[in-house]
Amino acid sequence: MSIPKTQKAVLFREHNGPLLYTDVPVPEPSDTEILIRLSYSGVCHSDLHAWRGDWPDPTILPLIGGHEGAGEVVAIGSAVKNFKVGDLAGVKWINRTCLTCEYCLRGEETCCMNQDISGYTVQGTFQQYVVADAIQAAKIPPGADLAEVAPLLCAGLTAYKALKKANLQQGEWCAIIGAGGGLGSYAVQFAKAMGFRVIAIDAGNKSQMIKDLGAEVFIDFTQCDDLAKEVERITDGGAHGVINFSVSSKAMNVGIKYVRTLGTFVIVGMPANAVIESNVGDHVNKQFNITASSVGTRAQMEDVLSFYSRGLVKSKIQVFPLSQLSKVYEMMEKNKLQGRAVVDNWR
Repeated sequence: MSIPKTQKAVLFREHNGPLLYTDVPVPEPSDTEILIRLSYSGVCHSDLHAWRGDWPDPTILPLIGGHEGAGEVVAIGSAVKNFKVGDLAGVKWINRTCLTCEYCLRGEETCCMNQDISGYTVQGTFQQYVVADAIQAAKIPPGADLAEVAPLLCAGLTAYKALKKANLQQGEWCAIIGAGGGLGSYAVQFAKAMGFRVIAIDAGNKSQMIKDLGAEVFIDFTQCDDLAKEVERITDGGAHGVINFSVSSKAMNVGIKYVRTLGTFVIVGMPANAVIESNVGDHVNKQFNITASSVGTRAQMEDVLSFYSRGLVKSKIQVFPLSQLSKVYEMMEKNKLQGRAVVDNWR
């Protein structure tokens, strides 16, 4: 395949500045990298934060955002052994880790202090060609629908990791806060496939979609006077696992009240300046755990793609041209998206 010298990309030169659909050079892979001709890229709230610049860690500037890219390998570095030209590959949030620190050696590379983040500390997937570290890149099964796979590379992976952190057993109750969003909609599907009983919590206009994904119970939090009591009534004592994907401090601090004795509350959504409040007496009496989860590991990425290949998880997506990324951000901020937004990198 002929590789051009220039390509289309969306970049910004300053936070909250114009999102420029413009021409940029096609990057060249180093010895340990692959070059991917991207077909689709998922759009994540993290990309919005990177553009806004409202997270504590700084981004590089100018920046091409995006970290859920799926496409075809068109060139490989001289030291790459695990990919060949023509393979399908995906770019994840974690672009590169050191592989040598205590966390990498324990298989917890998401905690590596020397990692590079796609669309944050290195250029991301809102372009037509991107380089990725061959070790961290995901190997996508042949014949996969790349538009559906793209958001699995972060949203799906993050949802799956959160469920693993909840430490649930088959038949136990899992309450998912923000079940109708990009991450929550995946979590509902994974939870059902893993044998958990799902209580989905979101606004009522998403009820049918969430039930179609496999939730056993849907609760419209806008119409429920006492959400904690309702969850406890349905589950006869509280959910064994509660996972918060919302960016609402109130949702988290209500959710912690309906964790079952010896259960687990998992924080994923990160409201700005949020604080979890747990009554010490209740915490000691119920002996529940509070933990947090970010994106998953390489091994968990293989699990996620296996669920997808077996038809157990599907992506509910809305596809937009890459040139309209600013419109996607606007819809995100107004909460007008159901499921996950994906951009076509060639429009």
